[in-house]
Amino acid sequence: MQPPDDRDAVLARFILASIEAEYRRYKALADAAMAQLSDADLIAPGPAGGNPIAVVAWHVGGNLASRFTDFLTSDGEKSWRKRDEEFAPRAPTRQELLDHWERGWRILLDSLAGLTDAYLEATVTIRGTPLRVHEALHRSLAHTSYHVGQIVYVAKALRGPAWRYLSIPPGGTEAYNRNPTSERADAHASRLKGAT
Repeated sequence: MQPPDDRDAVLARFILASIEAEYRRYKALADAAMAQLSDADLIAPGPAGGNPIAVVAWHVGGNLASRFTDFLTSDGEKSWRKRDEEFAPRAPTRQELLDHWERGWRILLDSLAGLTDAYLEATVTIRGTPLRVHEALHRSLAHTSYHVGQIVYVAKALRGPAWRYLSIPPGGTEAYNRNPTSERADAHASRLKGAT
């Protein structure tokens, strides 16, 4: 049996790897949803006049860039971020949208790559509020998955019957349960990347 501090270190590495894998799963979900859409679909209003996918994706990119630039050493709400402007009507080109989206994700993933278990109990701030690193990561992951759900929902509504399911399609549960290939976040993300 390992000493407690070794177990804690192993557990922390699993926690960080698990968090990163879930981020990658949600990025792959949004990427696969957006890949199914035309340029016009990306800027079309959501159901009942909701935010277009471009606005939601722009917000996620801005949020991730703000939160994870100098993650351990500066407040997560950067002075250069203009959050309200992220929700303003916009019609970026697909490339402009993807560049902004990818920038936020790159900053996040680079920041995660630099973390070790020693940082999980460290304190960071968001809007002056102190949070442990693990709390800030879980908070951000929940926020990101919330918005990815919006992207997938709007994309499915726009595609209608042409939608390619990103998870188990209707009527497919029994067959999937015989061969569950996407239960782990990394496997699901890999499958989604192969579908785009």
